[in-house]
Amino acid sequence: MKKYSTLFILLLVTEITIALFHFHKWIRGFLGDVLVIPLLYCFIRMVSKLSKRSAIILVILMAFTSEISQYFKIGDYFNSTQKWLIACIGNTFDLLDILAYTLGLIPIYLIEKYRQHEST
Repeated sequence: MKKYSTLFILLLVTEITIALFHFHKWIRGFLGDVLVIPLLYCFIRMVSKLSKRSAIILVILMAFTSEISQYFKIGDYFNSTQKWLIACIGNTFDLLDILAYTLGLIPIYLIEKYRQHEST
């Protein structure tokens, strides 16, 4: 649990830094989406007893659902001026986001494989 907490905090600080300092659009728009997957995974593993597999499935479903809701412009129905809510929901569908989310699974796999190897 402590390892997930530490990784979560590091990833959260990274994501906030990317958002606040408006780095190059590739970093903000693509790398930020890649990193959100391990961020969510670490959070779920930190606060729940879900298995690795269940946590991965939940995270990727959340990410894909978010992107699909952007395609159907679900955020427009909230009619919100809250920037944080708009940032969480998103407002622009992009197939590259789905690629980024999928690539975000790679660090999860590598970390879990390393942790499994470390414990044996």
